[in-house]
Amino acid sequence: MEATAGQVVHLADYRPTDFVLERVDLTFELDPKQTLVIQRSLMHRREGASEQAPLVLDGDELTLKAVAIDGNPIDESQYSVNDKQLVIGNLPTGVTFEVTVETIIDPEANTKLMGLYRTNGTYCTQCEAEGFRRITYFMDRPDVLGVYTITIIADGSANPVMLSNGNFLGAGDYGDGRRFSAWYDPHPKPSYLFALVAGDLGVVEDTFTTMSEREVALKIYVEHGKEARAAYAMDALKRSMKWDEEAFGREYDLDIFMIVAVSDFNMGAMENKGLNVFNDKYVLADPETATDQDYANIEAIVAHEYFHNWTGNRITCRDWFQLCLKEGLTVFRDHEFSADQRSRPVKRIAEVRHLKAEQFAEDSGPLAHPVRPQLYREINNFYTTTVYEKGSEVTRMIATLLGRPMFRKGMDLYFERHDGQAVTIEDFVKCFEDVSGRDLTQFSLWYHQSGTPLVSVSANYDAASQEFKLSLEQMIPPTPGQQTKEPMHIPLAMGLILEDGSDAKAATVTGGEFTDGVLHLTERTQTFVFEGVANRPALSLNRSFSAPVNLHFDQSAEDIVHIARHDSDLFSRWQAINYLAIQELTAAVKTTEAGGDVAASPALTSILMATASDEALEPAFRAQVLALPTEADIAREIGSNIDNDAIHTTRNAIMYSIASAIAGPLEYLHAMTTNNGAFSPDAASAGRRSLRNSALTWLSHIDDGPARAAAAYAAADNMTELAHALTVLAHRFPGSNEAEAAIAEFEQRFAANPLVIDKWFMIQATVPGDTTLRRVQDLMRGSHFAPNNPNRLRSLIGSFAMSNPTGFNRADGEGYRFLAERIVEIDGRNPQVAARILTSMRSWRSLEPGRAAHAKSALLAIDLSGRLSTDVRDLIDRMLKS
Repeated sequence: MEATAGQVVHLADYRPTDFVLERVDLTFELDPKQTLVIQRSLMHRREGASEQAPLVLDGDELTLKAVAIDGNPIDESQYSVNDKQLVIGNLPTGVTFEVTVETIIDPEANTKLMGLYRTNGTYCTQCEAEGFRRITYFMDRPDVLGVYTITIIADGSANPVMLSNGNFLGAGDYGDGRRFSAWYDPHPKPSYLFALVAGDLGVVEDTFTTMSEREVALKIYVEHGKEARAAYAMDALKRSMKWDEEAFGREYDLDIFMIVAVSDFNMGAMENKGLNVFNDKYVLADPETATDQDYANIEAIVAHEYFHNWTGNRITCRDWFQLCLKEGLTVFRDHEFSADQRSRPVKRIAEVRHLKAEQFAEDSGPLAHPVRPQLYREINNFYTTTVYEKGSEVTRMIATLLGRPMFRKGMDLYFERHDGQAVTIEDFVKCFEDVSGRDLTQFSLWYHQSGTPLVSVSANYDAASQEFKLSLEQMIPPTPGQQTKEPMHIPLAMGLILEDGSDAKAATVTGGEFTDGVLHLTERTQTFVFEGVANRPALSLNRSFSAPVNLHFDQSAEDIVHIARHDSDLFSRWQAINYLAIQELTAAVKTTEAGGDVAASPALTSILMATASDEALEPAFRAQVLALPTEADIAREIGSNIDNDAIHTTRNAIMYSIASAIAGPLEYLHAMTTNNGAFSPDAASAGRRSLRNSALTWLSHIDDGPARAAAAYAAADNMTELAHALTVLAHRFPGSNEAEAAIAEFEQRFAANPLVIDKWFMIQATVPGDTTLRRVQDLMRGSHFAPNNPNRLRSLIGSFAMSNPTGFNRADGEGYRFLAERIVEIDGRNPQVAARILTSMRSWRSLEPGRAAHAKSALLAIDLSGRLSTDVRDLIDRMLKS
């Protein structure tokens, strides 16, 4: 199943390696330009493997220095080497032997940030998915598990901190300025979980006492002077450890747990065993520099990486096709953690917003793929919202189908049965089948079929017979490589809401399984009959988004408003209002395109005002209700022939219409949510700030000028309100003296803080309209732009392409041409970042013909630009495929 660059890898071709790894000893002699890596691996030939099979080791951009077997050097008569592999023949059979490989690597020149590289004077690694082969020749795949011992040797003055996986063995001084540090990880792990960090760093320390009374040392390493900003991450870590013990019975298993924050990192964070490496944006926070969303992200990502200790590290993936086994499951776990730490309905709304914006869009375009793909060309391109977020939703559906107590039993069996193994989706699902006795064969289609199911709904109430009939039909649209689909097992949580707001209790339900308020749709078409329903109810379907599906239901506005006012499920109340809004907005776009004027309906206006003003509801929920569907949401709902300018004009007009009608309540909300006390990042305080910011946004649509927003900017005493006020100034009043003054003041105040300057870039890159491209180009020429820093590239170029529908999708195509040039440039340095930003063009075929033609030309320009990385080539080919 191994692949050379660009070769397609198929799940069906999986074979275990011919050799079994037992132990790995790694010695690093660190040098910025010429690091020596000495690998000694103990292994034996797998039982049943051919005695003639050579040992094939993966490599990438390595300089081979020497090879030895059992301490005896060998020459090229016994091995061959090329730019991707080291192949060693004539190896012993029936005995354990030791392979020694010495390589030279150049960390300073490693702009791909995969393998071992240097960032601001600190050595750092990133090995998932296939970065370890950039350190040494190795069987670099997740099913090769070994016990690692690491020795790091480096200049002690430049690298007083030298870290690796596992428990600390000791350190010493060679007397010539060099020091060593030794580490041992007793838990077998794959190479992608290896980590090394060396440099001069500050540290925040604490301890955690586990449920078996073991004391674990906790350390978070950051750049000197930033220690205080790691306090919240430490608090989140301790809460995560406690929660995992209580929710899943999982106890930490080493003597020490470490996090290192670095500024140059391709990903958000990495769960290396005992030594997590984080993008510093997900560690550093204080009220002056971090928003409430930053705090929430830190909490979630610290938890996510810690939870991987069991779901990913102790039990890992057999192959990369099983990526959702660790990522989807762990996303579900971090979602549950955040829901328990904050507001469960608000957290669920945020999850579904993100799922629909990103994963539903992915599932409907040329990059659609199953949660577990059957093939890939570049594994880096499958770290997607489908694998992560849809994978999480599949796990959530298992919990819904079985009930939470039975789900926990299944998880307990999974941990007991597979600890220390590299496993598959089938192994995971089998645990739930075994504890519940339920056949999950049909349900497992969620792992194998791509595309978002569409469930068409029709309902009828017969007063004479007191029967409520619900007819459902499921359709899974064709996707690349899958033209026909089988019916899925779709769990739909539901309620029948009576006039007084209570749920109807049917005497009997026929037509299919209905358990604990959940309908089980298993056929292509099914009709459920609820008998003994005394009065006509309003149907609340897919409560808490129990299944990741689209619903097509011609439900009356009266019923939708009734659900929005009375549903016992807060998520469903939000979903009803959001559905009403998206229907009005999409219809209004057509009116705009025809040259007509648009305004919001009284029904939408009144339900927004009533919900936003209901002080019995938490502020965070009311803020979510006030957040109308985004321009991207509207475009996705329209689906084809998209005119981004018409969508922007329409949404602004609807917001003006609503804000004009409820100006008084909005004024009240903005005034009453002012905080006069000390800043706190807790959920209730964050919700209040969110509601205040929402009110400011709405009021800006009826303000004659920027005075209110400028006053909010001047008065802000925390980054949440400061950044939002700057966004309102820059986006609603672009080019005004107040906006330009605030942009300049923000830059001057935070010039020395890269993470805050990233916000400054993002706010400017997402200003709506044709003129933003010029500003982006000017910012690229400015002193703050760092072309090798992933965060900076994402904050400026990524934000422009992914989060500025009008600025990027200019009718003249200049936005696409600009991006094509940048993708080719970035690809030469960092293919992963280039590929991720390129996904902004995945939905180009849904644009109106003029824009679509320009977008295609830009993609063709990338296609014909010359040598592309496999990362970018893979996406371009899929995007252009007919």
